[in-house]
Amino acid sequence: MADYHKPEAKTITELKDIAHKLRIHSVNATEASNSGHPTSCASMAELMSCLFFNEMRYKVSEPKDPASDRFILSKGHAAPILYAAWAEAGLFPESDLLNLRKIDSDLEGHPTPRLNFVDVATGSLGQGLSVAAGMAYVGKNIDKTNYRVYCLIGDGESAEGSVWEALHFASHYHLDNLVVIFDINRLGQSEPTSLQHDMEVYRKRLEGFGYNTLVIDGHDCEEICKAYHCARETKGRPTAILARTFKGKFFPNIEDVENWHGKPIGKDSTKVIDHLQSLIKNQGKHNLCIQKPSTQLSPLDLTNLRMIERPNYKLGELVATRLAYGNSIQKLAQSNSRVIALDGDTKNSTFSDKVLKVLPDQYIECYIAEQNLVGVAIGITCRDRTVAFASTFAAFFTRAFDQVSNLEYIPFTDFWDTRKT
Repeated sequence: MADYHKPEAKTITELKDIAHKLRIHSVNATEASNSGHPTSCASMAELMSCLFFNEMRYKVSEPKDPASDRFILSKGHAAPILYAAWAEAGLFPESDLLNLRKIDSDLEGHPTPRLNFVDVATGSLGQGLSVAAGMAYVGKNIDKTNYRVYCLIGDGESAEGSVWEALHFASHYHLDNLVVIFDINRLGQSEPTSLQHDMEVYRKRLEGFGYNTLVIDGHDCEEICKAYHCARETKGRPTAILARTFKGKFFPNIEDVENWHGKPIGKDSTKVIDHLQSLIKNQGKHNLCIQKPSTQLSPLDLTNLRMIERPNYKLGELVATRLAYGNSIQKLAQSNSRVIALDGDTKNSTFSDKVLKVLPDQYIECYIAEQNLVGVAIGITCRDRTVAFASTFAAFFTRAFDQVSNLEYIPFTDFWDTRKT
């Protein structure tokens, strides 16, 4: 592998230590709230440690800096470890983690954009990858810069059709700045997942979708760091990292045991924490330096957009609503390079193709995959990088009502329910 240098032994030790600290934070937080998913956090601890403290480029002081790498936690129920990672990075005091799920705390059971380090709510499973794909599309084709997008998906949620819609989209558009991380911990909520640890089936499916596919031990920091580097070096296609993990990893008598989903550890929490503490080599603060973005990207002001030239209609002229819509977004897009039209293969009915015909770089075809259409539209507007107009037939949008519910958090996304008018 070109230019790959194995991390020093002390760096690997630090990353292992941080992973255990993230587990401890997750246990303590869920014990304090008497609610949450500590075992789901434990399976992804090394993946998070190596990503946040060795691979990603971002500003701790400015989590939504436009030039920073992006991270989407699609398995949002593992929010405690996301919060723990930012606390370990120094964004806020570790003591705040004990406010998890309290009525007056923004550290909810699932991430929401009320937090300055969260771009989109991911409480409902299967939605994160579409958002991440939208972010990656903007980075590659609109911002045209080098920030990268990482999305962590649970193996249980990978049964969602919306995940496969997004996988197809990202492969079709060759989003080599996107890394999809599958936390394959074998266990779902009520029983083992359908594939459990059949990594070969996962590998064949992702390779079939055109991904640079890497199967790794999700608890081996050396393998994880190498996989992240390989993803960064891969050009022309996205990367899927299939991490074989164990739910409740390093929790004595709980690791890889069923019926622990969504439950605090309870009476055995002290025993678990003591065991995790015994695994940590350096009990103090870590000495790793978080890498900052290598480029700068200016924030955009997308408020108060105006048409330079309005559509020209005669008084009394009858114009179909959908045609008026197409004319309007075309004029708006001609006046503003950050106005983007999206459609699901109905563009010649919704007239969003009016944008495509004159400004092809400001049009995204999402094909017949409405859940992904809405998710991508949300993703391209994150961090105020674009204004999105997503269109298809109203009946088709009903398939994406759950995704549409995320819109309360997103300021610059408009959806057009077209009817035959």
